[in-house]
Amino acid sequence: MKVTRSRNKSPEAWPHKVSLGRVSVTVYRRVRGDGSYGFEVANYSSGKRRLESFPDEASALFHANKLARQLSECQVVAANLTNDQAAEYASIAQALAPYGVSLPAAASTLAECLKLVGDLPNLHAAAQFYATRNRKVQRKRVSEIVTDLIDLKTKRGSSERYIEDLRARLNTFAESFQKDACDVTTSEIQAWLDSKQRSPQTYMNFRQVIHLLFEHAVARGFAADNPAAKVETRKVRPGVTQIFTPVEIAKLLGAADEAFLPSLAIGAFAGLRSAEIEKIQWEDIRLAERNLVVTAANAKTASRRVVPIAANLVEWLTPFKRDAGPVWAGGHDAFYDAEKATAEAAGVSWKQNALRHSYASYRFAQIGDAGRVAGELGNSAAMVHRHYRELVTATEAKQWFEIRPNKEGAKILPLPAAVAA
Repeated sequence: MKVTRSRNKSPEAWPHKVSLGRVSVTVYRRVRGDGSYGFEVANYSSGKRRLESFPDEASALFHANKLARQLSECQVVAANLTNDQAAEYASIAQALAPYGVSLPAAASTLAECLKLVGDLPNLHAAAQFYATRNRKVQRKRVSEIVTDLIDLKTKRGSSERYIEDLRARLNTFAESFQKDACDVTTSEIQAWLDSKQRSPQTYMNFRQVIHLLFEHAVARGFAADNPAAKVETRKVRPGVTQIFTPVEIAKLLGAADEAFLPSLAIGAFAGLRSAEIEKIQWEDIRLAERNLVVTAANAKTASRRVVPIAANLVEWLTPFKRDAGPVWAGGHDAFYDAEKATAEAAGVSWKQNALRHSYASYRFAQIGDAGRVAGELGNSAAMVHRHYRELVTATEAKQWFEIRPNKEGAKILPLPAAVAA
């Protein structure tokens, strides 16, 4: 590299020229307003003269040498970079270095990707989606994961009724998806749910358990993500709460056989769910203390609760009380057969879940305390308000809880005059 001064001038004469081959770069020294010197390098790489300032001669000469080298090697674009732009270039090259990708290759690929997705945020989202979907997972069939989930819920003490519902719905799903869980897509689940004429409630029940299934799969490395998370939801409108009148429950109690009568009375005057009645034992019923216990193992919510026993329920249960053993000795199907047979014998139309709904409605009207009723039912005060508020009057509630067996134990009940009318 050769540095020359202007001809016929002393060694201190300015400007200086830095030459390399046919290329020369001029360095100027300027006097500042305060009398000190500043230095400038003339850069013609863009086709127009641009003066770049430096604080001292050494810096100016270093930059002039670099510029001359770049220009001599035909690096016109690089030579035209400002200091900030050069720093950006170096930073980009450093970021790409671990991947062995050159800046030209990276720029070319980026441009092609932007043509496909439109902008950088979309490109980043697409890369994230690809990485998630192609993350290494352990392949396992949907049916196998269903079995895993049910086994886990059983070990964790979920109620039998919940396990049965889970098994029925997920086995139905697995029959239609005989493939690895990681290959199931949102669109496939959506199409499957839409293919059946399901009510909004049934649709949402299936969606809920499918979502649970894939949460289980993701947590255990059998799927990269949960395809059920973006499946459409449907609005479920609350149905009409059906209850029995005091006259109807009196007829049902009068028509029930001795095997079913205690279960019917517990449903009507303690509000237990059918599945809870099927499991309750005589040792859980404490007539002297006037309460019964729904154990965590028997409750739908897997939470223990204590339910008060009304005075009339004491009278209904006393003749049948045992020290131990099940209140209902039959099986699940036999329980519903007994409901049907009792309704037919009484001449009363059976209403689904009406025993529990009736207790909740009459009990709320009796005490006016939603929180207390919710505790007895094993649900929330909000649900009590939403479904059972003001369905019956306090007078009707009084009539409900005064329905008792007669002294002879016959099935014909002496109802209050207002009820019998």
